Amino acid sequence: MNWCVVNQSVVHSCTARRLAALLIFLLLSGCGGSSRGGRTDLAPPGEMTSLGPGDLFQLEIVGEPDLPKEYQVAADGTVTLPYIHTVKVEGLEPQQLAAEVRQKLMDQKILTDPSVVVTVKEYRSKVVTLLGQVQRPGSFALAPGMTLIHAVSLAGGFTSIAQTTAVNVARTTADKTTKTVVVNVEDIYEGRSQDIPLQPGDRIYVPERVF
Repeated sequence: MNWCVVNQSVVHSCTARRLAALLIFLLLSGCGGSSRGGRTDLAPPGEMTSLGPGDLFQLEIVGEPDLPKEYQVAADGTVTLPYIHTVKVEGLEPQQLAAEVRQKLMDQKILTDPSVVVTVKEYRSKVVTLLGQVQRPGSFALAPGMTLIHAVSLAGGFTSIAQTTAVNVARTTADKTTKTVVVNVEDIYEGRSQDIPLQPGDRIYVPERVF
């Protein structure tokens, strides 16, 4: 029985819920177009790998096993490192930071020819947002290589009333154009379609299944 047609108050409740879902979808979509099921229409993720406040990274100086290896970028964009103290890292690519640390170690005659390796563990300065029918809606730090399925798992998975065959993914490109596609996540789970790599700023909305 469809309770949306049995009781007038329930009709109002169902209508309000659907209007709210539509409003969220429109906010996610922005002014860009949409494409149903056209995952190929989604622009490939941009290379946004520079460091920012809150980011977690691992820095290893080869041959110095006793030094700390994990660091977090402070709110002012700096980090305190062994030997060379405070370094401004905001806006640097991982390889640029490694090169800068190496140069400082040599300039200060601390090491002669060091090898420095920097690996980002989590981009907390860059997030993706999940709304709608997931267990824990909100914004999540972008991890290197994060995909749509990974993001859904961070949000606790889908609710029991999620419309998993019509998940909206909105992405803004470098020219400020927003594109929204509708993705059948069941196809990804069952191997009929590839997972979607995410980029900072992606917005994902999981609608409610219509009974």
